[in-house]
Amino acid sequence: MTSIPLIGEAIAVAADAYGARGLAGAKIGVVTFPGTLDDRDAARAVRLAGGTAVPLWHADSELGDVDAVIIPGGFSYGDYLRAGAISRFAPLMSKIIDAANSDAKLPVLGICNGFQILTESHLLPGSMIKNDHLKFICRDQTLRVENANTAWTVDYTDGQEIIVPLKNQDGQYIADEKTLDALEAEGRVVFRYVGFNPNGSRRDIAGISNAAGNVVGLMPHPEHAVETGFGPESLNGEPRDTDGLGFFTSVLTKIVGGDK
Repeated sequence: MTSIPLIGEAIAVAADAYGARGLAGAKIGVVTFPGTLDDRDAARAVRLAGGTAVPLWHADSELGDVDAVIIPGGFSYGDYLRAGAISRFAPLMSKIIDAANSDAKLPVLGICNGFQILTESHLLPGSMIKNDHLKFICRDQTLRVENANTAWTVDYTDGQEIIVPLKNQDGQYIADEKTLDALEAEGRVVFRYVGFNPNGSRRDIAGISNAAGNVVGLMPHPEHAVETGFGPESLNGEPRDTDGLGFFTSVLTKIVGGDK
């Protein structure tokens, strides 16, 4: 299996190549809600990958001409009612839902609170509830890539293990057994927790996709592992601080390949 340093180097080279080929024109919208915390981090990740980050406000009535959308983490509306339950009704969300379900299949990534919003919007099945230990948790988390064929994972490989930060209070993914069986059978479990399940999520699920693979929800935070020296610590001498960059180069790969 390719070593992590080589994977990180390949991603960095790919990002440079994207910029050199003018792909900074690939526009990735980053949505901000009241209470969003990680929108600037997500925008920086997009720029480091070689794309152009376009700020989107939750009350906007149009998406504009963005090529993909990221719904970042935080505590939208203070997690009142349920995490993501109020944000689901934001004017911009109706546009995102329509675009994600359209023939164009707009790529959409929901991170942490964004994942919660995607389930509340029914773009993804299941729901997120309080962690089983009822406490906020923040740690570097190992994940296994279960599906490297989505719009947000094509620069990874099936079975690859990555480390990215995780921080959540309502991070326990739940669904009925029929839904869980369907996700497994259809290859829609995109990431699993490895070594430790930090929140009690069913079947160690850390991230899932819709049937088309253009919509992905993930509880951990890849945008916090995109730059040397500012991510998870090295493991056995291997740097892991850019393990999350592949999410953002992946969607550029899809956009450039014309497979939105």
